[in-house]
Amino acid sequence: MLFAFIYYVIGVVAYIAMIPVLLLLSLKEKYRYSIPARFFLFNNPPFTKDTIWFHACSFGEVKALQPLIAELKQDVNISVITNTGYEASKMKNVQRRFLPFEIFLPFWINRQKALVVLEAELWFMLFWVAKRKGMKTYLLNARISDRSYTRYLRFRWFYKRIFQNIDMIFAQSQKDKSRLEMLGAKNVFVSGNIKAYQKITISHEFKKPSVEMITLASTHDGEEEIILDALDLTKVRCIVVVPRHPERFDKVDLLCQKVAKENGLSYHRFSQRVDFESDIVLVDSMGVLVDIYAISDVVLLGGSFVNGVGGHNPLEPAYFNAKIMSGKYIFNQEALFPLVDHVRFCDVSEIEKNIQIARPTQINTKVDMMPIIEEFCSVV
Repeated sequence: MLFAFIYYVIGVVAYIAMIPVLLLLSLKEKYRYSIPARFFLFNNPPFTKDTIWFHACSFGEVKALQPLIAELKQDVNISVITNTGYEASKMKNVQRRFLPFEIFLPFWINRQKALVVLEAELWFMLFWVAKRKGMKTYLLNARISDRSYTRYLRFRWFYKRIFQNIDMIFAQSQKDKSRLEMLGAKNVFVSGNIKAYQKITISHEFKKPSVEMITLASTHDGEEEIILDALDLTKVRCIVVVPRHPERFDKVDLLCQKVAKENGLSYHRFSQRVDFESDIVLVDSMGVLVDIYAISDVVLLGGSFVNGVGGHNPLEPAYFNAKIMSGKYIFNQEALFPLVDHVRFCDVSEIEKNIQIARPTQINTKVDMMPIIEEFCSVV
């Protein structure tokens, strides 16, 4: 109790100090909804349903939950951190919220039947309050990346206190299980990566262009420019650019216009014309990436060619047997890439060469979700 009190007081002091910065950040498109909701509780009341509460950080984690939620066949609650995660959580029978900053949690959290937190969202007050309100607590799809393991060990004394409030953990791999136990975790079971359980379906069938289609998928700041510069733009092909974050659409639009003009290529924005009949197409719409994977010949997975992001999920394009190229910065997806055969890892300068020698990818594994489903069904 003393540790929780000290932690809470530090959180209050930090919150007061952050208020001016938070107010400025809330003016940005990226944080326009999440910051007011998380740090000022604007339009963000407590859950009203007493059911299983899932917490996931962002878009990819919420998408990974969807098949599991469908299997449970009941109402659930979901909290998220990001705007994209909030949009992805708009599902039937789901009540969604932004997760408030930790100092609000003792007053904001209503008792739920269980709290299920995805991957590495290890918020001390979230688990501490949940246990004191009588919830069973789980960590699902848990992982400790190579990059972050040293930091976790350095603060082992802190994470040990978090794990004291977690009843059961489903880890992605045996290596993750061992690392979690080193940090003080108990009742750890290896279940595999639930992202491999996704039922990948298309929502719209687009017409495939008659030329080779190369998709720059989920790209981040700085990636579009270096990848476009590395591609041979004299070849007849359709290059599709899909930025990860919608607030960057206009910036990427200016870049694509510039590249197209300098190289004598045709270009259009997807929101203005829904086809792939130009040399370069900027997809400035959300929720269509899987549909684009279905007709792509080559996928260049963004978030991996610049350091700091950690890569993106290769399972979706592999489901459609696209050729996949990735950069070397994949520390957030290390558990997923072994599940896909024939991915090519390369530097930006080697992309064009690897496109020529790459083979179609395929998923090589399945995940048994029944133990997880049975466990969650037992608490409702």
